[in-house]
Amino acid sequence: MPGRKPGQFGFTLVELVIVIVLIGILGAFAGQRFFSRTNFDASGYSNQLASLVRYGQKLAIAQNRSVFVRLNGSSVALCYDAGCAARVTAPAGGNSGSTATRQRCLNPANNTYDAAWACEGLPDGIAMTNAGTFYFDAVGTPFDVADAQPTLVSTFPTTLAVVVTGNGVTMRTSIEGNTGYVRDVR
Repeated sequence: MPGRKPGQFGFTLVELVIVIVLIGILGAFAGQRFFSRTNFDASGYSNQLASLVRYGQKLAIAQNRSVFVRLNGSSVALCYDAGCAARVTAPAGGNSGSTATRQRCLNPANNTYDAAWACEGLPDGIAMTNAGTFYFDAVGTPFDVADAQPTLVSTFPTTLAVVVTGNGVTMRTSIEGNTGYVRDVR
């Protein structure tokens, strides 16, 4: 190499400065999105939501009784009545116990946290559509909460879409009106 003595190898000061400047630019623009938990929280919560709704449907069929799903915009919860006075126990005997769940899954009767309740709170920085409350009957068909029990006519929409968003990530979970089939739409 011209201008270098034999056995001398390495980078020049100019090359090192250019690399440091490029890393700084990448860090300024990509670092915030790369190190943000919001993307993972949105995806994870969407998966929890779909799992709890599926569990609610399967539980209604297995126990031959109605199971109510409450999607109030800040949590997803399973109950045996519309007012959540009788709460469904979480499949593993307890919910995640996350900070968001402890804040947003309070017993409506006494405003205290219930760790055994099948309820998951929406993490901070994440938004979810408020889909209200509906229930699965004993054969797993979804019904609007206003539909009188027992009824054969459901006013549940053809497809109920629940959207979870956070930091530019949008996740959709849909519940089919005729069958109650729950699916993630990516």
